[in-house]
Amino acid sequence: MEEAEYTTDQADPLPKRFSLSRSRIMYIEDKSEGLEGDARIGRVYFSKTGKTLYYRGRSFSSLKGSGYKSNYYDTETGDEYWISGPRKDLNDRLYGGNRDVEVDQDVAAEYWRMVEKAPVK
Repeated sequence: MEEAEYTTDQADPLPKRFSLSRSRIMYIEDKSEGLEGDARIGRVYFSKTGKTLYYRGRSFSSLKGSGYKSNYYDTETGDEYWISGPRKDLNDRLYGGNRDVEVDQDVAAEYWRMVEKAPVK
């Protein structure tokens, strides 16, 4: 994931087809180059049917169980990703931990409030 693709331009309003009611903070990890790729926590938007996910100008469709350590693919490039709800214990990576997982600035406060409410194990 190139940083430029994931920068927020607050001057650009969200397209009308996206709605906060059809969005969720999620963990997004690029699996195109191996088991552990670039990873982020960010706001993902869902299509009306819920079959397509949108994140920072990209659209993702389900692999319907056919992926290896991935569950979605970028509809433009075919690159595979793991997209899921973030874990409250911060162990989002496949082999645990949250090393090098970046949190998008536009969701950081909401994400950290959500994590702090989680019971510590």
